[in-house]
Amino acid sequence: MKDFFVENFNKLYGNAGCELEFEDSFQLLVAVILSAQCTDKRVNQVTRNLFKFYKTPFDFKGLKQEELEKFIMPCGLFRNKAKNIISASKDICERYNGKVPERFEDLTSLAGVGNKTANVVRAVAFNKDAFAVDTHVLRTANRLNLVNTKNPDICERELKKIFDQKDWSKLHYQMVLFGRYKCKAIKPDCTECPFIKCCNYVKNKRG
Repeated sequence: MKDFFVENFNKLYGNAGCELEFEDSFQLLVAVILSAQCTDKRVNQVTRNLFKFYKTPFDFKGLKQEELEKFIMPCGLFRNKAKNIISASKDICERYNGKVPERFEDLTSLAGVGNKTANVVRAVAFNKDAFAVDTHVLRTANRLNLVNTKNPDICERELKKIFDQKDWSKLHYQMVLFGRYKCKAIKPDCTECPFIKCCNYVKNKRG
């Protein structure tokens, strides 16, 4: 089964990768925190302006929350995100000498950094094997009958059991693009979908 999915995802999105714009691991971390319940396109619009003024954790740690909120308001949940970004910046400066840590446990100790964010940073910034589960991955994994859970952490564990470690990071982005542009939450495009025979959405729709 895993070979079938890997082969077809490679055909669909062979060059899949992170669509967020960043210059280093810290900017990636900020962008991923901002991406919660927000599109990558909107995040990129915000960070293009934000990173003109503030680039490093040392720049962010001294910011007043209200000041940062003005920049990131279009991303939604801006108060909580601003609070977390400033707190994480302080910890990175004080505990990790201004460098974003690579270890999963260290990343998730930072404010606003859950499993998904930590996995994205590890995969993209540090080339680690990680399977980040966002809403797109969770939805498509359930629709394609790979998992049966609404819990992203359980979904992550199950997907890691199914697929080889070397494929985790690439599959994450392939499934993100698949869910974002084809297997959308509302009105998915099922035409010419290679996974139609194993799709729970189609089975349920047909009754």
